[in-house]
Amino acid sequence: MLSRLFAPKVKVSAHCDLPCGVYDPAQARIEAESVKAVQEKYQANEDADFRTRAVLIKEQRAELAKHHVSVLWSDYFKPPHFEKYPELHQLVNDTLKALSAAKGSNDPATGQKALDLIAQIDTIFWETKKA
Repeated sequence: MLSRLFAPKVKVSAHCDLPCGVYDPAQARIEAESVKAVQEKYQANEDADFRTRAVLIKEQRAELAKHHVSVLWSDYFKPPHFEKYPELHQLVNDTLKALSAAKGSNDPATGQKALDLIAQIDTIFWETKKA
């Protein structure tokens, strides 16, 4: 009875439990590096079971990379950043699309494209930290 009385009425989720302020594109880069590495391993292995596992892992890592990029876009970058870097909205969108493409492909070139775009976000991110 008491547990229902004190149970939360609304369930919420966030990047973390508190607005910690700890952000870093390295999280997205590491996941995207995993995507590309798995794509390369997939290409080098003919075993059907291995390939099935590789696809599952690649798709999970691509989703994590997309999550980390989205968190940067929605929680870290603020209007002054978008004013100074007007290309940032399109860059984030292109990065998310590239990660989706890599998720659906076993071609390491798609993983590399996502990594290249994350590198551009990384450059802007660290420039904003200097300000």
